[in-house]
Amino acid sequence: MLPPVYQTLMASPVGAMATGGIRRHNVAGQSAKAPYITWFLLSSVPENQLSGLPPVDRATVQIDCWHRDDAGVEALATAVRDAVEPHAHLTSIPIDDWEPETRLFRIGLQFDWLLPRSGP
Repeated sequence: MLPPVYQTLMASPVGAMATGGIRRHNVAGQSAKAPYITWFLLSSVPENQLSGLPPVDRATVQIDCWHRDDAGVEALATAVRDAVEPHAHLTSIPIDDWEPETRLFRIGLQFDWLLPRSGP
C-alpha cells in the first residue's frame, strides 16, 4: 500500500510552503508554479520473516522539492525532512541540481516507510 506522504506533508508547515501543490507520480505539468513538491513510490517490498506472514511492508518513496532559487529549495527540502522523519527513515538525497528544462532547482529525498499490514 501507499504511505501517507500527502497527508503527512499537508499536516506540516510544508503544506503552506509548497504553494504550487503536492503531486503524486512525480508529475507537475507545464502550468505548475514553483515552489511545489512531487513524489512517487520507488518500491514496496514485504519485510519477510520465518515465523509467519510479513507484519509490515517497506515502501521506498522519493519526494522531490522544486523551487525558483537555491535557498528556497534548501528550505523546502529541510521542511520536508523535518515533517517526514518522525514517520519514515531518510535513506538518501539522490538529487540536488538545477533542471534546465524547468529552470528550477530540485532536491530529491528518499525515505523508507514501514507500513503495518492489517488483517489475519
